[in-house]
Amino acid sequence: MSQGKVIIFSAPSGSGKTTIVKHLLAHEPLLGFSISACTRDKRGREEENGKDYYFLTPEEFREKINQDAFIEWEEVYAGNFYGTLKEEIKRIWDQGRHVIFDVDVKGGINLKEYFGDKALSIFVKVPSMEDLAQRLRDRGTETEESLSRRIYKAKFEMGFEKEFDVVLVNEDLDRSFKEAEKLVADFIKK
Repeated sequence: MSQGKVIIFSAPSGSGKTTIVKHLLAHEPLLGFSISACTRDKRGREEENGKDYYFLTPEEFREKINQDAFIEWEEVYAGNFYGTLKEEIKRIWDQGRHVIFDVDVKGGINLKEYFGDKALSIFVKVPSMEDLAQRLRDRGTETEESLSRRIYKAKFEMGFEKEFDVVLVNEDLDRSFKEAEKLVADFIKK
């Protein structure tokens, strides 16, 4: 397995990391998206198994844990598991590409620890918690209870930004795209 580099985008839910990652994938052919495994339900019709996530049952996920099939995994919410499959990284590196991750904060810290200097970890944050709450409301996918849970978790996750190589404040999306493009291009050239 030839080894490329690893670019990790982490952020509290609603910070815009997925939008930034999708932009990078559309503009940088040397990047391959690491599809995470999870046990949560698909969000509407826009998410596809094997494209957005590998949707597993909790039993299937636990079996993969027992098989040591994950680089990292965690139970994000009660009964909701997320993880990075070792075979997924091999798939991308075998294509001669660099891996890009879109993961939560704890996953980002774990991946950076695992890959060390091969990885660039980028923490995406919004200018304020009010902005974050509004972005989550605008999605239209949250109940008041789930919104409250996500905001509580986001406040906690903001305390970990110092664990990342770079903090990208996503206030203006076009500026964030340009900044992310430069960070990735500079890291790949290193």
